[in-house]
Amino acid sequence: MPSYFDGHIEYLKGIGPQKAALINKELDIFTYGDLIQHYPFRYEDRTKFYSISALNDSFENIQIKGVITRFEMVNMGKKSRLVGHFKDESGAIELVWFQGINWVKSKIRPGVPYVVFGKPAKYGSKMSIAHPEIEPLTSSNESGGFLSPVYHTSERLRKKYIDSRFFGKAMRMLFVKAIDHIEETLPLSILQHHRLMSKKQAMVSIHFPKDQKILQVAKFRLKFEELFFVQLRLLKLKIARTDKFKGMIFDQSQLVTKFYEDFIPFELTNAQKRVVKEVYRDLRSGAQMNRLIQGDVGSGKTMVAFICGLLAIGGGTQVALMAPTEILAEQHFNGLKVFCDQLGLSIKRLTGSSKKSERNMIHEALEDGTLDLLVGTHALLEEKVKFKNLGMAIIDEQHRFGVAQRAKLWQKNENFYPHILVMTATPIPRTLAMTLYGDLDVSVIDELPAGRKPVKTVHYYDTNRLKVFGFMKEQLNAGRQVYVVYPLIEESEKLAYKDLMDGYESISRHQHFQNTPISILHGKMKPKDKDYEMNRFVKGETRIMVATTVIEVGVNVPNASVMVIENSEKFGLSQLHQLRGRVGRGADQSYCILMTDYKLSKDARTRVDTMVKTTDGFEIAEKDLEIRGPGDLSGTQQSGITDLLVSDLAKDGPILQMARETAKKLLENDPNLEQQENEPIKKQISRSKKSEMNWGRIS
Repeated sequence: MPSYFDGHIEYLKGIGPQKAALINKELDIFTYGDLIQHYPFRYEDRTKFYSISALNDSFENIQIKGVITRFEMVNMGKKSRLVGHFKDESGAIELVWFQGINWVKSKIRPGVPYVVFGKPAKYGSKMSIAHPEIEPLTSSNESGGFLSPVYHTSERLRKKYIDSRFFGKAMRMLFVKAIDHIEETLPLSILQHHRLMSKKQAMVSIHFPKDQKILQVAKFRLKFEELFFVQLRLLKLKIARTDKFKGMIFDQSQLVTKFYEDFIPFELTNAQKRVVKEVYRDLRSGAQMNRLIQGDVGSGKTMVAFICGLLAIGGGTQVALMAPTEILAEQHFNGLKVFCDQLGLSIKRLTGSSKKSERNMIHEALEDGTLDLLVGTHALLEEKVKFKNLGMAIIDEQHRFGVAQRAKLWQKNENFYPHILVMTATPIPRTLAMTLYGDLDVSVIDELPAGRKPVKTVHYYDTNRLKVFGFMKEQLNAGRQVYVVYPLIEESEKLAYKDLMDGYESISRHQHFQNTPISILHGKMKPKDKDYEMNRFVKGETRIMVATTVIEVGVNVPNASVMVIENSEKFGLSQLHQLRGRVGRGADQSYCILMTDYKLSKDARTRVDTMVKTTDGFEIAEKDLEIRGPGDLSGTQQSGITDLLVSDLAKDGPILQMARETAKKLLENDPNLEQQENEPIKKQISRSKKSEMNWGRIS
């Protein structure tokens, strides 16, 4: 049955079809439900009036009341401005208009009492307010007394007078009828336990709060509800998957024991051991495993994944390891082949550039079961790649592969879904992981192997370039290799960054590097050429790699000990951290040098300072979330995270935790939401569109 909130905004008084079409396009607001959830992003304090004599230009927006004594036109060459002389009992101030002068003259009358709202500024000895909001003084506004909501709009909408005040009026109009249709979505027990405001009261108070205290209580209620429904959806998915998808049981650990006793090249860290135990527990449970391993650059995820793969091979099945690029697949293959040879296991690689004869042999060995481990790229997803018995699929750098691609691997087995192990070197803050991967189990490798020296990070301005070149020369003389990374490939007129080609030439010409072989690598090169250049650098045939961020993920060059990042203020924090992870992979001390211009924005300075201060990927990820918000973090776009309407994952971690615990407890007691008291939740879920990520929305 259609809900009141499915009604279209064009039918709301004051909007109509033309304005509605613009609002649809600019803000994605179509229905009454969308409009009522277009929450204010800040509030202007109209709770009190100021006297004119008390004003100075340090004030933000203020409210005064008084009368305009007279208007005057002031000409400035071709431009004119209208000045209204406004006074109260304490003094006078000028109200100034540069545009809309005829409208002001026709509507605003001298001698009539008005309420004026705006930002006071000082010019010479006079105070003035430019383009103030102005309305007649009435019995309803003369005592002040409310926080005025400010709504997001757009440039195009503002040109058509669809501004924040327009939305304020539309909301008042909407609430006249909508108030009777707002239903409670949470059971009484949850409302009482967390002392939450009712849904109806919270909706009114977020749009028209009487004071700050009520506003905070309303926001808390709506954030809790939103995050509760997100977690409920994810936890229900997880329960459904565990019930529905049975998994092969692997409880044979002889192969792993043999590897531990005879061949493992180093002692595992405690974090690695803990994660192996968590995976082993999943593999014996009888349910299909879906686990994400998060680990900082160099924390040893691949070794953990290989050991987990041995549990599947030991159980008589095959393992697939999928990487996002050929270079990474090659690296995994070369690294693991050594161990497979020692253990007498068969390993092959399959990528886009594998020859036909090679492919035919791989297809045959896969189907007759003689191939134990296949490492490859997207090529593994092809229809003709068929396994005899795929027991585990390991996916490296999860955010490079969509959910649909992951599902293709599920289809590679007829009787059972293979266990899925996903690895990422992009540390994700806990709040985001709980929301992004709430349906996956998350394991964290939060310690680096012994003997790894943290990369020393320093910040230099462009004026110190000769000093940096001198340091690069010292490192090259000591037999090391150097990365120099640029944000752009070619000069852009709008963005005066150092461009890659210019940088390549200036390094090539510099006296220190005239006899040094240099590689160049960027995104516009053909994959074959990229691989060729990267391999030359890996083999040490070139000593300096001048590149864009295409070298960001995964490639291991233990001899590279210096990473110079040009215009580092132009990179995001997680990207800087990923780039820094390209060095520090050998036993030598490694260095990351962040080059910037002198002019730095506040956020850019925070990013650079954070990089210099810490090498902890999780601390960096938290800071990144704080600066950028969740929608921008890599790979989150597809996951519906930006569907959140009131919550902020960077700031609302404690509410998210509380919401998740509440949802978990509720599902433990009533997995199918059959109890009478949980009826409001059940109704809310059935009201929500099936395609919505966020069950907490009004619909």
